[in-house]
Amino acid sequence: MKLTVFGATGGIGGHVVQQALAAGHKVTAVVRTSSSYEVAHPALEVLRVPGLSATEPLVEAVDGVDAVISGVGPRGRKDGPVASGSTRSILAAMTKTGVRRFVAVSAAPLGPAALDESFLNRRILLPLINAFAADVYADLRVMEADIEGSDTDWTIVRPPKLTNGSLTGRYRTAVGGTVSRGYTISRADVAHSMLAAIDDPATIHQPAGIAY
Repeated sequence: MKLTVFGATGGIGGHVVQQALAAGHKVTAVVRTSSSYEVAHPALEVLRVPGLSATEPLVEAVDGVDAVISGVGPRGRKDGPVASGSTRSILAAMTKTGVRRFVAVSAAPLGPAALDESFLNRRILLPLINAFAADVYADLRVMEADIEGSDTDWTIVRPPKLTNGSLTGRYRTAVGGTVSRGYTISRADVAHSMLAAIDDPATIHQPAGIAY
C-alpha cells in the first residue's frame, strides 16, 4: 500500500511512518523544508515543502497514493490554528488528485462523554480540560467540521492524554463514540490505531475514540 503521512516529524506521525515501513508499506513523509528529518528506508520518500498552508505543493505528495494519514496538530497552546489550516490544504490536494481515504488525529474532549463516564470526569475534569485548552479545541473543531464536510472516506481518531509509552497494540476503541474512563494512550498506539483504521470499513465516516 502507498501511504502519505503528514506531521511525520511529530510524535504520532513519526510512529506512523516507522510502523508503516515495518509493515511493508511504501511511505511518503511530508516534512517542512526547515525541519530536520534523518529517517532513511528503501520504501520511504521524503518530500520537503515550505509549509502546509498552500494546496499546490501538497498535490505531488498525495497523487497516486492509497491513503493519507495526518498527525498534524499543535504542539502547544500557543501554536495557533495549525490543524485546521493544514488539513484544509491536505483535503484540497486530495480532491485534486482523487485520493479518498483519509485518517486524521484529533482529541478525546471533542467527542461526547460516554454514558457510563464517571461524575467527576463528566462534570468537573472534562469541563476544566476544555476551558484550559479552549483555543486548541476550537481549532480541532474547525478541522473536524472540514473533514466531515469533505468528499473523502474519512476517519477521525480521538485519543485522550498522550504518553511516550511503547507500542502495545492493546487498547480500547469506540467507533462513533468515546472510550469511558479512558485517560491515556501512547503515541505509538495511536499510530497503530490509525494504520489499522485504513482497512476497517466500519471506521469510514466515523470518529473513533481510543484509550487504554
